[in-house]
Amino acid sequence: MISLIQNEIMKILLKKKMILIILLLLIFVSLLSYGQKYSYDKNIQRFEAESGGIEYDWKSLTNQRLDELEKRSQDEFIPEEVRSSVDREIQQLTYFIENDINPITPTASKFNVQFAEQGMTLFIPLLVVILAADLVSNEFSKKTIKVLLTRAVPRWKVLLSKYVALIMMTTILVFIIGVLATTVSYLFFQQWGFSEPIITGFNLIKGELNSDSTILISRFQYTLLIYSLVWFVSIVVASITLLISVVVENSPSAIGILMAALIGGQFLQFFLSDWKLVQYFFVTNLDLTRYLTGSYQPIEGMSLNFSILILSVWAAVSLGISFIVFNRKDVLV
Repeated sequence: MISLIQNEIMKILLKKKMILIILLLLIFVSLLSYGQKYSYDKNIQRFEAESGGIEYDWKSLTNQRLDELEKRSQDEFIPEEVRSSVDREIQQLTYFIENDINPITPTASKFNVQFAEQGMTLFIPLLVVILAADLVSNEFSKKTIKVLLTRAVPRWKVLLSKYVALIMMTTILVFIIGVLATTVSYLFFQQWGFSEPIITGFNLIKGELNSDSTILISRFQYTLLIYSLVWFVSIVVASITLLISVVVENSPSAIGILMAALIGGQFLQFFLSDWKLVQYFFVTNLDLTRYLTGSYQPIEGMSLNFSILILSVWAAVSLGISFIVFNRKDVLV
């Protein structure tokens, strides 16, 4: 079994797809980092111009915000959950002032998380599709599957070795995304920012932001949390891609089907959000980070646990069908 997995990993590496993916990542990360740094510098210049040439002082602005929050926290009429959220923001801003950290300055850790959050629903899944779409279909189109199945190895072991290799390469891909997004953006921003505090754990209940379960953690901890979700989503997409690769016998068709599903799913959740069935489509549940930030949820009633459950079911069903189809598929033609 180990030799089969090693063989599948070598096949993936020999196709040089990882090189293409790394090049794409370098281009996108570099462009986005430069754009964010350029935008930040322009905003500072615009602020100074509009304020009559007064030099931008983030500490005075942050202290003003801190005073407002402290007055609000002392108000005995505000709900306790709101006071709790205000107190956490006070802790966060106090840390920034005490450690001389500009809260709006771009840092490598901020960019890394933003890149993962924005790419989780489309860009990162597309990279996984590029990596995995021809895992099985290429074997059928080139007729090499016949040679592979002539070995005294059960079919399920052949497919399992491909899936294990895919999980390993997907894990490496997620790690590469995190490393490149951090190191390349650091070259532009010159700040890591991993020790900065961040508030997370917001919930949307009946359309209203609820802060009862919010916590204050470091950006390093938050980054690990975000990339854990990115890894989970990537494994789910890889599992679905494996199914398409087994069913479809050529790689371009497999990539086309998956790209249509990913892009089409984005339209479904915005234009048909009232349709109950849309919340069970895997694309609708890919953006897991919105549950941590309290971002707008396009479909009412969804939660982090719900989305993780739905994605897990999609992955399990895709794997089950993949093994059934692969075991029964005629490879003699």
